[in-house]
Amino acid sequence: MTDKVVEKVAVQTEESRSQSRRAFLKGGAAVAGGVLFTQAASAREIQFDPKRAVAPYAGREEITTVLQDQSARKALGWGVRQYPYGMPSPFEKEVQRRTLEWLTPDSMASITMTPLQSLHGMITPNGLHFERYHGGGININPDEHRLVIHGLVERPLIFTMDDLKRFPAESRVLFAECPANGAMEWKGVQLNSVQWTHGMMSCVEWTGVRLSTLLKEAGIRPEGTWLIPEGADASGMARSIPVELGMDDCMIAYAQNGEALRPENGYPIRLVVPGCEANMWVKHIRRIQVTDKPLQHREETSKYTELMPDGTVQNMSFYMEANSVITYPSPDFKMQGPGRYVAKGIAWSGRGKVDHVDITFDGGRNWTEAKLTSAVLPKAWTRFELEFDWDGSELLMMSRTTDETGYVQPNMPQMREIEGTNNVYHRTAMVTWKIHAHNSEFGGMIENVQF
Repeated sequence: MTDKVVEKVAVQTEESRSQSRRAFLKGGAAVAGGVLFTQAASAREIQFDPKRAVAPYAGREEITTVLQDQSARKALGWGVRQYPYGMPSPFEKEVQRRTLEWLTPDSMASITMTPLQSLHGMITPNGLHFERYHGGGININPDEHRLVIHGLVERPLIFTMDDLKRFPAESRVLFAECPANGAMEWKGVQLNSVQWTHGMMSCVEWTGVRLSTLLKEAGIRPEGTWLIPEGADASGMARSIPVELGMDDCMIAYAQNGEALRPENGYPIRLVVPGCEANMWVKHIRRIQVTDKPLQHREETSKYTELMPDGTVQNMSFYMEANSVITYPSPDFKMQGPGRYVAKGIAWSGRGKVDHVDITFDGGRNWTEAKLTSAVLPKAWTRFELEFDWDGSELLMMSRTTDETGYVQPNMPQMREIEGTNNVYHRTAMVTWKIHAHNSEFGGMIENVQF
């Protein structure tokens, strides 16, 4: 947790005054996505009080001095091509991918996490996209790389990179999320940062060729019902994917955010399986075998399976369900006194578009609908915001998203009731940020709690 100073918003805009409120379901209980959800309280209106908004600044001396020229105004800067490939400002050096050294035995099969608390908008910069290695990072010469499609096909094919780029291209903004995102929170709170609780995911624009286009070129035989994509790294990463899923909206991507894939993200090509577990997005993909049954590979038996309370194992879960998180205020920041703030965050669903996001400040007794502030795209991050006045008292903040299928993000007790505490995958429950009262021992600090 840091003492990072954050800017308060003391003036309400006309836009914020007209924020809509959702009428909540009344009476009984609602079932969505197989999870039981309790009755939602009616939304509470937040009244704007100008006197209270400016109260934190009472007694402070008004700044009337002339703005002084700083050193940058007194000397010329550097010339063009000093940095042929642009890099972030050195003042942003703390914004970087990070890992927990104790999380895995070594760095060859490990992960780094995206600093969600420091990002803006829908797109994750390429240099901050989370990393997940199963056999270490590699560099592959694209001139030597090949993609083979074989097995139960009419015409086995071999594609070069030039071949793939001759096909019609498609670009889509999509999130990629490790199914172990938030795994450490199943049994209780472990860490105090959005980067640790939700950082095993990113959202970028992917460009490539539709997988269905290539499969049609090869011609799948009627008995071919499964695809087995395999990577070129040392782990021999492979997953089983139903043909109907591969023929839907999957792609072979060769670019992210307008440039070639980064090596840590599968250069020169990777499979993209929108809305599904990121381990299915096989990096450095070198072949796709068409078979009549799933492979039952290591990564879908001993790994990426869900141990249920009755001792059975659930695998082939594929889709990442609706989820959301408030990235500000969050444990990475500290409140700077009573006043007006804007709660900001991201929501997403592997089943399609986000329909709406609700926020509570009292642990779930009352909910208010947030405003969606970005483009709302299927299987992509959607930004949301909600202005609120903090009077300095203790708050319990949570966000809850509902996607276009009607699935409602559950709370942690509801997830544990169904899946127990031995699972490490697909934890999509709401998280709770406790804002300590301004006049308390931990005044203004924000803590990850489970409520």
